[in-house]
Order: sequence, then C-alpha cells, then structure tokens
Amino acid sequence: MTPIKFGTDGWRAVIAEGYTFANLERVARATGQWMLRTAPDGPSAVIGYDTRFQGAAFAARVAQVFASMGIRVQLADSFVTTPSVSWATKEYGHAAGIVITASHNPPEYSGFKIKASFGGPAYPEQVAEVEREIDRLDESFALRSLDALRAEGLVTSINLREAYWNVLRDRLDIEGIRRSGLKVGCDPMWGAGQGTVTDLLGRENVVEVHDEHNPGMHGHPPEPIERNLAYLSRLVREEWCDVGLAFDGDADRIGMMDAEGRFVDSHKILALLVKYLHEEKKMTGTIVKTFSTTDMLDRMGERYGLRVITKPIGFKYIAPEIVEGDVLVGGEESGGIAVKGHVPERDGIYIGLTVVEMMMARKRTLAELVEELQDEFGPLYYARTDLHTTDAKKRAFLDRLENRRPDTIAGEPVDRVEDLDGVKFRLADGWLMFRPSGTEPVLRIYAEASSQDRADRLVQAGVDMVEEGS
Repeated sequence: MTPIKFGTDGWRAVIAEGYTFANLERVARATGQWMLRTAPDGPSAVIGYDTRFQGAAFAARVAQVFASMGIRVQLADSFVTTPSVSWATKEYGHAAGIVITASHNPPEYSGFKIKASFGGPAYPEQVAEVEREIDRLDESFALRSLDALRAEGLVTSINLREAYWNVLRDRLDIEGIRRSGLKVGCDPMWGAGQGTVTDLLGRENVVEVHDEHNPGMHGHPPEPIERNLAYLSRLVREEWCDVGLAFDGDADRIGMMDAEGRFVDSHKILALLVKYLHEEKKMTGTIVKTFSTTDMLDRMGERYGLRVITKPIGFKYIAPEIVEGDVLVGGEESGGIAVKGHVPERDGIYIGLTVVEMMMARKRTLAELVEELQDEFGPLYYARTDLHTTDAKKRAFLDRLENRRPDTIAGEPVDRVEDLDGVKFRLADGWLMFRPSGTEPVLRIYAEASSQDRADRLVQAGVDMVEEGS
C-alpha cells in the first residue's frame, strides 16, 4: 500500500499516482475512525472541494465513506473555498470539516485537508492521530451507495458558497467599498475563489480574470506569489485598477498588487493589518508569525506593546494560538493570514477585502500605505526562490548545513543560527533561511534585508551554497 503522510497542511499527492480513490478511502476511513473515537455521540462533518480534476467525485467518495460509517455529512453542492468549510465546521457544530484541495500545488495534485471542530486546521497532534488510524485499518469495510445514503438523510447538500458570502457581507464594509469607487483587479487563478469578489463588489467595480472552471489551470500552479502574477500586474495597469487581488487554489492565501502593478508581499500585508487594526480600530492582541516571516512584526510589537510569538511554518501551528488565546493577527510568509474577529483560519478573500477596506477608510493608495509602513518600521525587503530538487538532495544539503555551518555569507559574518523550522542565518543586515517544502520536492530559500538588492543577493548566495555541494 502507498505510504500516506500529512505534510504542512494536509495530505497531497499526484492524481492517479498516489492520489487514487483507494488511497482516498483509506484516509477517509481513518479520519472517520478518529471522529468516532473523539466525538462518539453521533459526529457529523462538512465536506467541500476546489476546482481541480475530479474534485466533486473525490468529495462524494469521502461523503460515502463517512456516511457508511454512520457519520452524517453536509456535502457542498459546488466548489468552495477552504475558509468557507472551516467556518461551516464550527457554525453547524460538526466534529470535522474536510476540503478536497491541494491548495497552491500544481494542478496535477489533489489533497485532503482536515478542519477541526473549532473551525480551523486540525492540530498537529490530531493529524498524527489520523495517521495512526491509517496504520490500523483492516480490509473489512462495506461502502454503501451514495443514493441510498442520501435517501436516508445521512448525506445532504449545502449551498456553502452563498452562505459564506453572507458571512463576508456581515463582517466587512462591503457596501462602503462598493460606493467608494475603488476598482479591483482580481485573479482567482482558476481556483475556488472565482466569482466571489465580483459577486460581492459588483461587476462595475471588479475586473476578474482566470475565472473559468478549468481543472488543468492551463498548467499553472495556483500560487499567488510574484512570479506567477505577471498577468494580474499587467491587468491592474491596463485597466486602471486601484488594487489587484489574487488567491490560491482554495482561496486561503492572498497575493496583492498596488495600482502600479507592483507586488505587495504578505510580510507587508501582515504589517499593514497590524497597523490598521491596532491604530484605526483600537484592537489589541498577540501577533503570531511563522519562522520565515518578517522582523518588521517584532518592531511593531515592541512599538505597540503587543506580544509577538514565532511558530514553525504551517498555519496549523498558528491556529491553536488563535483558538486558545487572544490573537490580533496571525500569518505566514506564504500569504496565509488570519485576523481577530474572523475564523481561526487563513482566508485570502477576507484579508484582501480588509486591505481594500483599509484603503477606503484611510483614503490612501496601497503604495502610500506601504511607504508609510517602511518609513515607520523599515526599511525591510524580502526575497525568495524555490529550488526544485529531490527529497534526497534536500536532506543531504540540510545535513551538510548541520555539520558544517558557514562563518560568513555573501562576505558578511554570521551572527547566530536559528533552527526552529529549517535553518536561518542571522547577519548584521538581515537573514538568510533554508527550508524544505513539506508538500513538494522543493528547497525554499528566503532572505530579508534593508534593501531589495541586498535581499536578492542573499538569496543568490543561498542558491550558490546549494549548487556548490551538488
């Protein structure tokens, strides 16, 4: 049997290779066993899926498995975003929510995300319990027909898209944004977020692209990072948009462009949100960031008297802090961000519209807001590259770093080394970090420094370090 391991956020595999109906049934049965054991008094679940190949069929098969185990299921009647499933999990009192999605991975992948009863990513220890259940499965399982399960009321359909749009209307000043005249360019990257911003703000205020249902996504990975958003950059400039929003495949991550078509990374978005919520809305709470996220948040925490916590990479490490504490903003370098007053979950659409609301409320362009931020708390600039390699080569390089760490990088002495998640080299001007992807054969190299040129040169130095040992 194919080994199944959950990565940074869920189990993912290539469709028709590791991601088969047989393997999906194993994961679903294990998740069902976990629900029955931890919520024995008639657990229920909500299931959604994104726009990838066979998403609806995969979701229906999970519903079949759960219902065959006696677990009642609400099954989304169309593709939906991950945050909508997270919201529904808590709102309707389910033991778990499941999303059939591979998030930002290339279109040949699919995946299986578990949302816990509190409405956010299952804790690492909960995921570990599901993995242990996979190893305990036997062959005796009777899968009943979906029609029979529907007839008995064990599987029902839910219009989750419309329900969640109403949540966004309630929690954001959607009408104010509509009346403001701000023009929004939107790129859902063929994913589950398509249509949402246009529906909320009106076609007169939104120019949306890549919004057709294309499971192959024209071969593009739906990851809203700068190198993937050249089309949105051009669209914003040509259509005279005030801002550009992009979302990943399940719309839990955000990417943004200012009116000049310049990418605004998630580090700056996180910092803008802290400033807006604390200064304008007078909100307080802890700032929670991951290991690869900007030091600007530490500077802001010191200025505002807010506690800052650094966690390993993966929103599953941030969610417990939100659920169990008082978090103002929590987020990660990859564009996954949550804010106080919403779900304990990344939500690209909610975050993007919050920034648009900020622009409206402060009567400033996004570029002006970023400039103000850099003047107050910077200058700090960020760079990243992803080296595609094999798992063996990733491990070999990281082992070399562990055994023979450099004294200098790019001609500058290394002040100290941190290894919370990956390896980060602290320098007098910024840092350089290496970390293997948890879901792809990729080694990520990150840097932050006082200028963009310096950050770029640090990343190149990191690439050279990897290639020298190949």
